[in-house]
Amino acid sequence: MTRITAPFLDDPALHAVMAALSAGGAQALVVGGAVRNALLGEPVADIDLATSARPEQVIRLAEAAGLRAVPTGIEHGTVTIVAQGRGYEVTTFRRDVETFGRRAVVAFSDRIEEDAQRRDFTMNALYATAEGAVLDPVGGLPDLARRRLRFVGDAETRIREDYLRILRFYRFLARYGREADLHALAACAALRDGLREISRERIGHEMRKLLDAPDPSRALALMAEAGVLPLVLPGADAGDMAELIAAEHDFGSGALPCWPRRLALLAADDPGAALRLSRDEAREQHRIAQALALPAPEAAYRLGRRAAAQSVLIRAARGEPPPFGWCHAVAKGDQAQFPLAARDLMPDLSGPALGAALKRAETAWIDHDFALGRDALRRIALEQDR
Repeated sequence: MTRITAPFLDDPALHAVMAALSAGGAQALVVGGAVRNALLGEPVADIDLATSARPEQVIRLAEAAGLRAVPTGIEHGTVTIVAQGRGYEVTTFRRDVETFGRRAVVAFSDRIEEDAQRRDFTMNALYATAEGAVLDPVGGLPDLARRRLRFVGDAETRIREDYLRILRFYRFLARYGREADLHALAACAALRDGLREISRERIGHEMRKLLDAPDPSRALALMAEAGVLPLVLPGADAGDMAELIAAEHDFGSGALPCWPRRLALLAADDPGAALRLSRDEAREQHRIAQALALPAPEAAYRLGRRAAAQSVLIRAARGEPPPFGWCHAVAKGDQAQFPLAARDLMPDLSGPALGAALKRAETAWIDHDFALGRDALRRIALEQDR
């Protein structure tokens, strides 16, 4: 019997919730991502529970144990049980009766096998007891061992239940997979037009997560090959993504994954509209695009350190290695303050001539590594107008 050992299994709050459900004779199991990540040695963020108890019974058992129960999604079988100030989502085993894209008519079940059949990927259909014993109703353990991403049951059926699962497939492949099931790849390509039914907000949410994976280059290449990438992000070119990942490690001092930088590399036609970016997110994309047209120190001066640094890594991915000391140069540009003001050139100059002189002086100041003082810049500004 496979077992997991993870710190969350020693959490008294989790034990209190699981013990409350088990006291009524129901199964109480940790399910999904917590089990998957514990087996992979990855951090566990959220802990979800599945149970054979019906929602009303879950509430009664929780309250009998002195815990607070909140019917957060009771129509879907979900109750949040609060123990020691932390909430745990508890969902009754379910089976699909009929599906309509994202919506489904479900019936409650007392069988783990039926609950597992309605989940998306085999590596997400893993359950664990309070003692850490892993239950695997659909063969997820061998897939997880191989880092093989496979839909539960028929891939096309799973996708038709929710077309967003196409993007989830590529996201999970980028984050957890080394091997993609061929049937799954074929189904994603065949049913890609179903993504037109999905809101841009939901697509954007998935793409942010995909691009933030440690290395999304292979998943993006497969998306492009399947015709999925141009459908969700017109004009995107993922050809240099592997080089960007390498540049992040080589020149970015181990820079953390950063989806805005990776999105900017793709150079999509209108990422703001395609992914429903927020105003700040769209503004950052615009700043990075502007920075790519400038030397890094000038980009830092005009657009800020972050945009300049992003542009350096993107240029490195495109075959332009950053110069020695670029981090220092970017930091210097970010902190630089142009020492000449319009009043320094008045009354000698005014109107358009004043603006042109300031621009000329600023260009010289940038070209001289932000080192020229006010007097030198004033001479440069006035020379051509005498």
